Amino acid sequence: MNTVPASIPVLRWAADRACLSDAILEKRFRKWPLWLTGEAQPTLKQLENFARLTHTPIGYFFLPEPPELELPVPDFRTLRDEAMLEPSSALLDTLYLCQQRQEWFRDYARMHGLPRLTFVGSVTLADQAEDVAEAMRQSLSLSIAERKGLPTWMDALRQLIAKAEEAGVLVMASSIVGSNSHRKLNVDEFRGFALADDLAPLVFLNGADSKAAQMFTLAHELAHIWLGESGVSDPEAGNIPEQGIEKWCNQVAAELLMPLDELRQVYEPGSSVAAEIQRLARLFKVSTLVALRRLFDAGFIDQTTLWQCYRKEVERIRGLERSSGGGDFYRTLGARTGKLFARAILSSTLEGQTLFQDAFRMLGVRKTSTFYEAARELGVML
Repeated sequence: MNTVPASIPVLRWAADRACLSDAILEKRFRKWPLWLTGEAQPTLKQLENFARLTHTPIGYFFLPEPPELELPVPDFRTLRDEAMLEPSSALLDTLYLCQQRQEWFRDYARMHGLPRLTFVGSVTLADQAEDVAEAMRQSLSLSIAERKGLPTWMDALRQLIAKAEEAGVLVMASSIVGSNSHRKLNVDEFRGFALADDLAPLVFLNGADSKAAQMFTLAHELAHIWLGESGVSDPEAGNIPEQGIEKWCNQVAAELLMPLDELRQVYEPGSSVAAEIQRLARLFKVSTLVALRRLFDAGFIDQTTLWQCYRKEVERIRGLERSSGGGDFYRTLGARTGKLFARAILSSTLEGQTLFQDAFRMLGVRKTSTFYEAARELGVML
């Protein structure tokens, strides 16, 4: 049987990037340990299967060393794991897919004469967080009083997504790559990214993160759009990043969700931190993680208390989400791709302006029935 001289360093690199252990690979490829020592080589068919399994272009396996892959946008992550400095195939493929969607929507916007969005790149790092947050509220037609009247902070998250899309921002969220449920996104690698563009600004949220954390991520990525800076981020409400741009975006995000002036008016100093963040979260319809961050920003708790309480609260929230069974908040196509994008490409395809195969690829659908079901669900067709 003919074999091919696959590069040992690249085989190892591809397996590590795909987070596949030697034990798993040996079950799929009996001679995997021998491939790594050079005592055996894969057949072309085996190498093709390995390439598909690790989501690696087959040509890479004929390189002497692994290629140095870089993100196509600036990297603003404050990674705690050195092993994740190189982007995974899951992150790269998600970025590439969103760039394709953005490019399509940019052409669609030009064709339909949609106006350029003046808020994209309208602020600088020199602007005060309070002023930027107020400008964002005006552009998004957001009202703190209106949000306080919503039933829960989950409703407030849905409202913020809807308001951003009404303003022209494509908001997409998923816990998987495209529609492939076997390719999970890792929240330890990234929480979201922003692709700034004055015709098709796009924000992506890692749906694998807790819903409580996603509210802050969305506000953070929107700050990137107003700044006009694309980039991949891993914002946490409890984190105080050193990078100037990330620190600024965190400040804007926190102020957008819970203005300090209003917090100071209602703060009750006699309460425990745990009780107070629960009360503030119910009042402002934000997550307890945002409420905790704002207590620190207002000077009511120190950074050590912030970090200790933040970790405890994250674990508490994760426990609640696990016990509730969760369900996929972004299970529908309209949520994963964003309703603004989905409606545009569905209608364009039905009008004959976009090929079905292109629409299927960007929407992540395989069946015609799924396509028409989505079109009816999103009101594109009866």
